[in-house]
Parts: sequence; structure tokens; C-alpha cells
Amino acid sequence: MNLDLLDEVREKARIKAEALKRRVQYKYNYKLRPRQFQVADLVMRKAHPYQLENKLSPKWIVLEYMALNERGGGELFKGGF
Repeated sequence: MNLDLLDEVREKARIKAEALKRRVQYKYNYKLRPRQFQVADLVMRKAHPYQLENKLSPKWIVLEYMALNERGGGELFKGGF
């Protein structure tokens, strides 16, 4: 392999990797459902297998409250029912 072409090969590989990242990001964001939370909203989360008593136990648990911080992100606080 010619050393002069090495930079071109690296550049092509970088471009392909970036294109792959963008395709994966697009597919992920396409299926993502945007949700808006307000302060003190109840948030349900999926129960872990050790929290299930039997097959008729609820698969979702309401345990957490959502609180927004000053940057608009959310933080979960345990409590509730």
C-alpha cells in the first residue's frame, strides 16, 4: 500500500463511520416517543423480576415523582404509593 493513499483511506473510513452513526441515530429517534413531564408528575417504571410475586402481578410500578431542574431535565424522586 502506498503511504500517500493512507490519508485518503482513513478519510473514507471516517466518513463511512459517521454515516453509520447518523443512520443509527435516525432509526433510534424515529421510534422514540417524545414525552413532556411537569413538576410532580407520577412516572411509571417497569417492575424488575424480583418485584413480581407471581404471573398476575402488575408489570408496571408507580413509585416515582418527576421533578424538573432549572435546565429542563428531569430527576426522579422515590416515594408515592
